[in-house]
Amino acid sequence: MPWYVFSGITALSESFMNVWSKKNLSHVNEYISAFSLKLFAMVFLLPVLYFISIPAINPLYWIALVADATIMTAALVLYMKALKHGDLSISIPMIAFTPLFLLITSPLIVGEFPHLIGLAGILLIVIGSYLLNIDKKKKGYLAPIKAIFTNRGTRYMLGVAFLYSFTAVIDKVGLQNSSPLFWAVTGNAATLIGLFVVVMITSKRQMPIIQQKWKALLPAGFFMAVLTLFHMIAVSMTLVAYAIAIKRTSILFTVLWGALLFKEKNFKERLIGAAIMLAGVLLITLF
Repeated sequence: MPWYVFSGITALSESFMNVWSKKNLSHVNEYISAFSLKLFAMVFLLPVLYFISIPAINPLYWIALVADATIMTAALVLYMKALKHGDLSISIPMIAFTPLFLLITSPLIVGEFPHLIGLAGILLIVIGSYLLNIDKKKKGYLAPIKAIFTNRGTRYMLGVAFLYSFTAVIDKVGLQNSSPLFWAVTGNAATLIGLFVVVMITSKRQMPIIQQKWKALLPAGFFMAVLTLFHMIAVSMTLVAYAIAIKRTSILFTVLWGALLFKEKNFKERLIGAAIMLAGVLLITLF
């Protein structure tokens, strides 16, 4: 299959993962949610090792693995905090800022230089983020911009977008020094260890809830496993920025699910804003 098919399935899976995670956060905290997400993803990822051969592992693999696990541990905790404290349709679109950050991190780490028509793309991302909060305009023209930084959900997700700009290119280093599927499984396992440490520090007494609520938590892990595998395959076939661009169409799916399933308000404005942000992503990465 072409790389964009893998990225498209990744996007749809990510939107479903967002929905299930948002739902789960009503009965577990963000630390348990992040840990269980990776834990149940491993249920589906581990069997993959049986069907693949262990690749030759270069020294850079280990550096990438530690770096990826460290950053992803922080990113997933922030991600769950964002979902907990903000609407899906206003927090998830902040992920569109990742390709903007990639303009800096991708050339520095893996030497990939997407075409920099980028200024127009950056402008569209800013305009789109403004429209997400256009309902705040009655408080002043700058109120929609201020809302990005005062809303806890969007503030946390901006942090995630920044961290993802590093993990996106670290993934490329990791799979180039092992193999896409091996990296997907071991990267998930390493992050799981990092999240286990976090849970032991913050939520040790709440660990039994994972066993009690496993049926509710399992679907999010399944979708995490699917998006992890398919994204790594896509990244191995094309530029990091290109794969991320298609993956970010999950923003539109998630805004739609937010309106349909969680009855979030201002659907039209947020969908238009998210679509404009996505157009900015495409300009930055694909042209």
